[in-house]
Amino acid sequence: MTGVLLFGSFAILLILGVPIAMSLGVATMTTIIASPDITVSVSVIAQRIFGGLESTSIMAIAFFVLAGNIMTKGGISRRLVEFANSIVGGVRGGMSHALVLSCAFFAALSGSAPATVIAIGSMLYDDMVKIGYPADRTAGLLVVSGGLGPIIPPSIIMVVYATLTGASVGDMFKSGMFIGFSIMITLMVIVTIYAYKEKWPKSNEKITLKEFLINFIKAIPALMLPIIILGGIYSGLLTPTESASIAVVWSLIVGLFIYKEVTVKDLVPIILDSAKSSAMILFIIATSTAFSWLFSFSGISRQLVAAISGLNLSATMFCLIVSVILLIFGTFLEGIATAVLMVPVLWPIAQSLGIDVIHFGMIVSISNVIGTMTPPVAVNIFSASSVSKLKMGEIVKGQMPFFIGYVAIFFLVVLFPFFSTFLLN
Repeated sequence: MTGVLLFGSFAILLILGVPIAMSLGVATMTTIIASPDITVSVSVIAQRIFGGLESTSIMAIAFFVLAGNIMTKGGISRRLVEFANSIVGGVRGGMSHALVLSCAFFAALSGSAPATVIAIGSMLYDDMVKIGYPADRTAGLLVVSGGLGPIIPPSIIMVVYATLTGASVGDMFKSGMFIGFSIMITLMVIVTIYAYKEKWPKSNEKITLKEFLINFIKAIPALMLPIIILGGIYSGLLTPTESASIAVVWSLIVGLFIYKEVTVKDLVPIILDSAKSSAMILFIIATSTAFSWLFSFSGISRQLVAAISGLNLSATMFCLIVSVILLIFGTFLEGIATAVLMVPVLWPIAQSLGIDVIHFGMIVSISNVIGTMTPPVAVNIFSASSVSKLKMGEIVKGQMPFFIGYVAIFFLVVLFPFFSTFLLN
């Protein structure tokens, strides 16, 4: 009865179009009031909401969002694109390779898939199409390459997962670095194949060593940000939250005084946008904490663990089933919403099967990113459409070979825990 009330009311509210955070909170309150098996007061919801935000790791989310927004609007996109193009611009399809590399560099700054798509797409897409690159392929590659944003650290979804499970943020970032690099190489291999198959343009312009060094020097301030964040965490000198706050300071220094493309006047809308984005994420986390507590308190989680354990599933089979469930949820729910809803339900079961917390975290993180590329709720596709003016169907068709490569890496992660724990060992 309690389970039906909890998940039934939540599903109805979602169908009616109620925002995810409100749906979680109202479903929790409805169940406490209406279920005869629950005897606690509704005041416990407020306690759990505020308790869910009592974590220093959660503060890192707001700082990462702010740092990413400052750097996005601070002129780094052009420097990263120029540096990436100086590395791979002289081969057939070189601009496509530069697009993938630029997305990888930018991913280490923003941690956001749609932000990566818009920032790099607005710099490269029009120029690539003008010189002969296929419009649908270019937009499709942009969609999938933007998916490096939440995988290459820092990553907001990984911080959320670590908050929900108690996993190490640093270990999640290490795993994401290796997997993100693997995805990047896979995309560049596919680009090479299609560049020759479909005769994409080849630049005859040779990048000299001097030009390479100039572009590298210009990109150093931007490239320093991931070094500050990851170096601080892995050296043990800084917590993830402290690293994120220092990243904000460095972003301000770069935007205001080095690149000089952000003014003091620009900071007000940047801070307001960051506050709105952070508040949305934190509100979802807060109400999901109350939802998850009721799920556990009512005994539903224990019953679910017992039921799945009774099926005698292997850890690999469970991971495979979970990955399919998360991919389905990702088609109609935003990534962080999927994580805060499903992780408290699925992690106790995964833990009982002896699944590594980092391995499970990468399954959750990557599946959520794939959701940004799959209609109908495909924020990467919408972002690429705003840049390219192409229809969703055209972009989906163009992204297919790159999407298949991305999904192939995902299932390697699902089936072989080694991919997630390689750098940890």
